[in-house]
Amino acid sequence: MAGLFDKQADLYLDARPTYPSEWYSMLAARTLHHSLAWDVGTGNGQAAIGVAEHYEQVIASDVSEAQLKHAIPHPQVKYLYAPLSISDDELLASIGGENSVDLVTVAQAVHWFDLPKFYSLVTRLLRKPGGVLAVWCYNDIIVSPTFDPVMKRFHDTTLPYWNPNIQYLFDGYRTLPFPFENVGLGSEGQPLALDIPKKLSFEGFLRMVRSWSAMVTAKNQGVDLLSEMVVKELESAWGGSDLVRSIAYKAFMLAGKVKL
Repeated sequence: MAGLFDKQADLYLDARPTYPSEWYSMLAARTLHHSLAWDVGTGNGQAAIGVAEHYEQVIASDVSEAQLKHAIPHPQVKYLYAPLSISDDELLASIGGENSVDLVTVAQAVHWFDLPKFYSLVTRLLRKPGGVLAVWCYNDIIVSPTFDPVMKRFHDTTLPYWNPNIQYLFDGYRTLPFPFENVGLGSEGQPLALDIPKKLSFEGFLRMVRSWSAMVTAKNQGVDLLSEMVVKELESAWGGSDLVRSIAYKAFMLAGKVKL
């Protein structure tokens, strides 16, 4: 999925929710050591910086140079451009070598990956015992009983323009293959349901929607999913363009260690 978010990197940076600090504490409590972490598909580095509160060094990689240009500097985070052309052995060496990583995190991205290839690399990299892989996503937002049905109708119009892999995200990672041993934070077929609270303006909501890859795909095909009429309907259901709402993103996590 390299390049999928390049065109809307600015919007994507602005639209992402902030992952709660307790998540990183939960994960850190499940690894035996706290020397090295790898944040994959890091984007602007939000998750990497959260992980860095608990680990001495974080390697934060992405296949998108455009996303990495927006990465937030941090003394414990090293950003790494990892194009799809890089070999597994090269990438492994760039991160720290076999059996070196205490925590691997993937926020809102693993559904785009070549899963067997990625899981094989993670299995080589993670410390054994004690290393943990954690992946999470968010899909729906819960705003209000008035807005949510209008949002669903709009979301349904975007369905033909998503990459098929997005189904894992729409399913809240329930159908995502995850062949790792349960550590109590969601397991294959049974993800841990979480909420991400956020204050969001209507303009912020529109920026989030415009950051969707489906919106870019539709636009490239000459389809404007966010017509003036649709925006007005959403705005009315929101309660007006000036209203800042307390909303919740519905999130889902899977975490596990290598099966020995």
